[in-house]
Amino acid sequence: MLANMRPASILFLLFILVPPIEIAFFIVIGSRIGLWPTLGIVLLTAVIGASLVSRQGRAELARLQTEFAAGQFPAKPLVHGAMILVAGALLVTPGFLTDAVGFALLSPQIREVLRRWGVRRWSKRVTVL
Repeated sequence: MLANMRPASILFLLFILVPPIEIAFFIVIGSRIGLWPTLGIVLLTAVIGASLVSRQGRAELARLQTEFAAGQFPAKPLVHGAMILVAGALLVTPGFLTDAVGFALLSPQIREVLRRWGVRRWSKRVTVL
C-alpha cells in the first residue's frame, strides 16, 4: 500500500501518525522509569545524535569534495548527506521513535540499502538527461 502512495501522501500520513505514537511512548516509558530519567534519555540522545551527525556529515562532505575533484558526479555522497541531514533533524526532535529512525539513518549500511531501494523505485519514473 505505501509503495503505491505519493510521497506527499506518505508525509501527510507520517505527520498525522508520529506525534500520537511519540506521546504514547513518552507515557509508557515515563510511567516505568519516571519523568527525569525519561527526559535525560531524550536529552542524551539529542547530544549523542548531534555529535554523530556532525562527524558523519563532515566525512560525507569530504567524499563529496573528492568526487567533485575527480570530475565525477557525487550521487552517493549527496544522497548519504541528505539522509544524515534527515537523521540530524530526527535526533534533535524529542521522541523515541524519531530517535530510533534517526540512529538507523546514521548507519552507512542502512543508508546504502535505502539509496539502492530509491534508485530502483525512482529510476523507472525519472528520466535523467
